Amino acid sequence: MDALYYDYSEEPPGNWSEAGALACAWEEGETDWELSFSLLPVLYMLVFVLGLSGNGLVIFTVWRGAPAKRRSADAYIGNLALADLAFVVTLPLWAAYTALRFHWPFGSALCKLSSYLVLLNMFASAFCLGCLGFERYLAIVHALPRSAGRPASSSCSSPRPRAATLLALAAVWLLAGLLALPALLLRETRLSPRAGNGSAVECDMDFSGVAGSPEEEAWWLAALSLATTALGFMLPLLLLTLCYCCIGAAVSRHFQRHVRREEGRQRRRLLRIIVTLVAVFALCWLPFHLLKSLYVLAWVGLLSLPCPWLGLILRLHPYATCLAYINSCLNPFLYAFFDSRFRAQCLLLLGLRPLRRAPAGSVSSTLSGQTQKSELPSLGTKV
Repeated sequence: MDALYYDYSEEPPGNWSEAGALACAWEEGETDWELSFSLLPVLYMLVFVLGLSGNGLVIFTVWRGAPAKRRSADAYIGNLALADLAFVVTLPLWAAYTALRFHWPFGSALCKLSSYLVLLNMFASAFCLGCLGFERYLAIVHALPRSAGRPASSSCSSPRPRAATLLALAAVWLLAGLLALPALLLRETRLSPRAGNGSAVECDMDFSGVAGSPEEEAWWLAALSLATTALGFMLPLLLLTLCYCCIGAAVSRHFQRHVRREEGRQRRRLLRIIVTLVAVFALCWLPFHLLKSLYVLAWVGLLSLPCPWLGLILRLHPYATCLAYINSCLNPFLYAFFDSRFRAQCLLLLGLRPLRRAPAGSVSSTLSGQTQKSELPSLGTKV
């Protein structure tokens, strides 16, 4: 396989044997555990079922809710679920591709489209999470009173204009769509020889139109791969971490002025939620980007790794990819577990909870100058 970038970093596992053979002379059959061809399709289909049902429920819950009560965060949550949903619908194709030992029987058009949707999801999800973290910063930090007994100003506690949210979402999708274009333009199917005089059709990157030599292809690979990691992981993670550190510091200062026992418990619960949400995002994607970056740096000669390490990276790569994709079905369960408002809406729309008026000060109240107290138990739960 002449290009490692998208098979390794943006899609379910491809076979990197030819690239590895450049340095380590591995045989093709040695680059994957045999178990992967049966276990990975099962994992992909499990993510497909959970992601389809969970994200479908999120979209249904967000968009069926009353528009007057819809928060800015709800729009980001709905679009995050939409990005995850667009990705998980491609997983049956990648499950079949893996079960057939990386043979693509679905044609060039689906190869391009599926690859594009995978990369689009990665960028759109990361950008939505970043915007959501910034929105939570504005909603929480600016809504907290600056001193005991002093209410937050109405200008700070009022929701962001809907037009600003829609503009931010349009920018998210436009930027994600542009950054995902290499998958649509460069992905192609090609016939690849296999052991025993056989052959298979692979869905792989084709740099022949933009690179005139293997060395140029290697640098195209490295540039695309590292740029994807920087823009699709490091930058959103940095923004999330910065926003939630500011939120945590502001809430800690607020509760230090109100040292009642109940508020102390709220502070500890809130900070645990913040740490959990950022940690889940980082832990799901970090192995994926770390292994990918190590390999492409070694592939272009910028990093020296022994052959056993490269072999281990090849074997761990499909499972790091699975872990990253689990994030697409995990988000809805995080909302349901941490956000009582979202959980109540889901149960109500599914007919599992009778309609009743929320009491004053409940966590289902929207953030305003009069009800800012009700937002505190669920601060930061929208990532």
